[in-house]
Amino acid sequence: MSPRKSVAEATATRARILDRTLALAVVTGLEGVTIGALADDLGMSKAGVIGPFGTKEELHLAAVDEAVARFRAAVLAPLSGADPGTGRLVRAHDAWFAYMTADGHAGCFLTAVAAEYDARPGPVRDRVRAALARWDAFVLGELDAGLAAGELPPGTETAQLLFELRGVALAADQGIQLWQDPQAATRARRAVRRLLAPA
Repeated sequence: MSPRKSVAEATATRARILDRTLALAVVTGLEGVTIGALADDLGMSKAGVIGPFGTKEELHLAAVDEAVARFRAAVLAPLSGADPGTGRLVRAHDAWFAYMTADGHAGCFLTAVAAEYDARPGPVRDRVRAALARWDAFVLGELDAGLAAGELPPGTETAQLLFELRGVALAADQGIQLWQDPQAATRARRAVRRLLAPA
């Protein structure tokens, strides 16, 4: 076997494991995704599953990183070149809610893992917090740009608005996963538009 083929196969195997980890974690929680469960699900040995990562924790961290990369590709990348402000922020939330329900998704992996690890200190919690902090910084930047452009009422407290937008996203995720409400994403889009209504 050529080195190039073996690297390609290793990369494909790693991607397959991560893909299944993300799918299972939305249902069982990330902590519920064990090496044994993955091995059975993928028809692999436990050594074959853990090999690309080294430890279960490294697998979980890699899953968080993969989820972040997919979120960026689906939600943020399409906004490249758009003017900052509330219009771009509405589009970002629309894309996020669409991502929660696309291709058999059952909500947002990062939102689910944040709830699972919110009171459990450690590297996974730290990685999720860092990812969500970057999203918060993006949202605040868009809100500040919208406020400066007169798209929001003068004196709008952007930190409060960020808090309320977080609440909409959490409600959307719960509506999709827990309540299996087919209208959850639509209701979330309406809520975002109400919060970001022009001055």
